[in-house]
Amino acid sequence: MSVLQQPDQREAFALLSRFRGDFYDCLSGRGDALFELTDALLCTDGPVKTLVGLSLAPEHRRGHGSLYGGLNNGRLEVARLRRTLAGLPLPKAADGRLVLAADVSPWLRPDAATAPDRSFCHTYGRGEGKHQMIPGWPYSVIAALETGRTSWTAPLDALRLQPGADVAAVTTTQIRELVQRLMAAGQWTNGDPDILIVLDAGYDAPRIAHLLGGLPVEILGRMRSDRVLRRPTPPRVYDPKGGRPPKHGAEFVFGKPDTWGTEQAVTVTDTRLYGKATARAWDRLHPRLTKRAAWLDHDGQLPIIEGTVIRLRVEHLPSGGENKPVWLWWSKTGATATDVDRCWQSFLRRFDLEHTFRLFKQTLGWTAPRLREPQAADRWTWLVIAAHTQLRLARPLVTDLRRPWEKPAVPNRLTPARVRRGFRNLHAKTPSPARAPKPSRPGPGRPPGSKNRRKATRHDVGRVLATGEAYTRPTHHKTGTKPRRAGEEGGPADG
Repeated sequence: MSVLQQPDQREAFALLSRFRGDFYDCLSGRGDALFELTDALLCTDGPVKTLVGLSLAPEHRRGHGSLYGGLNNGRLEVARLRRTLAGLPLPKAADGRLVLAADVSPWLRPDAATAPDRSFCHTYGRGEGKHQMIPGWPYSVIAALETGRTSWTAPLDALRLQPGADVAAVTTTQIRELVQRLMAAGQWTNGDPDILIVLDAGYDAPRIAHLLGGLPVEILGRMRSDRVLRRPTPPRVYDPKGGRPPKHGAEFVFGKPDTWGTEQAVTVTDTRLYGKATARAWDRLHPRLTKRAAWLDHDGQLPIIEGTVIRLRVEHLPSGGENKPVWLWWSKTGATATDVDRCWQSFLRRFDLEHTFRLFKQTLGWTAPRLREPQAADRWTWLVIAAHTQLRLARPLVTDLRRPWEKPAVPNRLTPARVRRGFRNLHAKTPSPARAPKPSRPGPGRPPGSKNRRKATRHDVGRVLATGEAYTRPTHHKTGTKPRRAGEEGGPADG
């Protein structure tokens, strides 16, 4: 029996074909060129190194001029595509809960002095403790996580951060709009478990939990090991000396075990790679807020944001490094042993988003094009997300084209790169709504020997701050990168 003749395979094939049609409907300008560019991205052998190289794929029936014209002058209805992604089948946890992860990944452009809206992006350099700030376009991505060991996620939203943006405020708005789309699509209804949002240490989890109040979400974020939290307010005791009653309880110092006290829940789990994983939880802990930084313009009394602190410690690491404890903050209180295990296991699944970023950059060539306009970078980003979504929907359909040195994979457990390897055979069976290209002649271009008289504008590099305060810095004075010559990034896109 053929693969497409099986009932479950036919349903998956119909879902993939329907998404391809919906994605084409989202391309309102130069849609044929953008759609065929996405097909070329899916069917090209090996990693994508250059953008113009995609025009050589058989699936791209147009010239390389239409490729650049589509990215620079095309139109993509992002709101409609976001609703389409929210309506697709999404992975859920064992208890039927949606688990979302948010993180920022930079598109580094250190030498693109003519590209506007760049910010200093935090990156890890080579070597221990090497942190660098490199100009680029930071993107905030939210994806749904799967359970178990996997490199698959379901990206649902991407947003480029503007220079001077408040990361916590932007991420909060992004999460709120995404949750509303999921509720409108029927992904969450009354009676379902709350949606779990997993964040890394770069986010202020208590503040985001406060800003998302009223939504059916739970916030789980990692905290630094040098944090100090406070216990609940002690009961009011009559003091003959008078004075204002205290607002905060005793300190809970992460680095001082004598301040921890008795934990509310303790779990021990045997793991395959890390040995015994011990998780300890303390209930009703909150940070002591002050009228500065992000809370400087807060009206009224500062809130007390209580949650549960979880300390995870494993016996050993597979790499042999130092097994430092991981501190987590959960926005709910009254955690049971089941809640504690669910939280730290869900946090470990957050690292699957790193595999998605690696696939975007190293295989799909997300950061390979040297585009000048950030709007063109946004269109290319959504094309990469649409391509990854098609790979996710094609998991049960493609045949594993295994290399001789690769291990056999269980059906429907192929990695995204191996699904992409067999997508070309599936592409021949899927309908393509793109119309055939019309015959045309290339333009005359610049006359031979003439110089570019329209010098491109140079832009300063901004910075993304936690408080939202605008900050710019001249590129050629502070960053150490020399200004590029006029016309060096000429044309619609260089490279």
